[in-house]
Amino acid sequence: MQKAQAGDEAAYRSLLIELSERLRVFFRRRLKSLTGEVEDLVQETLLAIHNQRHTYDDALPLTVWVYAIARYKMVDLLRRRGRKEMLNDPLDDSADLLAEQDSQAGDARRDLSHLLRTLPNRQRLAIVHVKIDGLSVAETARMTGMSESAVKVNVHRGLKSLAKKVRESP
Repeated sequence: MQKAQAGDEAAYRSLLIELSERLRVFFRRRLKSLTGEVEDLVQETLLAIHNQRHTYDDALPLTVWVYAIARYKMVDLLRRRGRKEMLNDPLDDSADLLAEQDSQAGDARRDLSHLLRTLPNRQRLAIVHVKIDGLSVAETARMTGMSESAVKVNVHRGLKSLAKKVRESP
């Protein structure tokens, strides 16, 4: 990705080919009954990666960034298909969503878990439920006993705190 960001077209092409293979595996494992959607999701995710490549910080593991984009694309698809179909196609546990069998993805999951553990409980729960599990603010408020405003504030403050910790890390 560093070479691609520096303008190396061959490196960028190679990166996209490798990412497309990994994304196919990622989506196939999670969308077993929606196999017809896998290729579209791969393409949507690659397009999002291309459009947002300037936001990638090479001080962080690439897998965290890529799988976060992939997960959001998958959640968007499931939301488009409606709540009823979402219940028939359950997502893996939130800790498993970012995990792949390779060591880089495992490292990314551990990094994310470690970062989340550094947050106060209310911020961590709000982020996990809203940003990772894809629940609405209202659902999260009901589950946690917080007001909807408190959920929004805790998500915002938690993400701001995580961003600061990531920027300060060596």
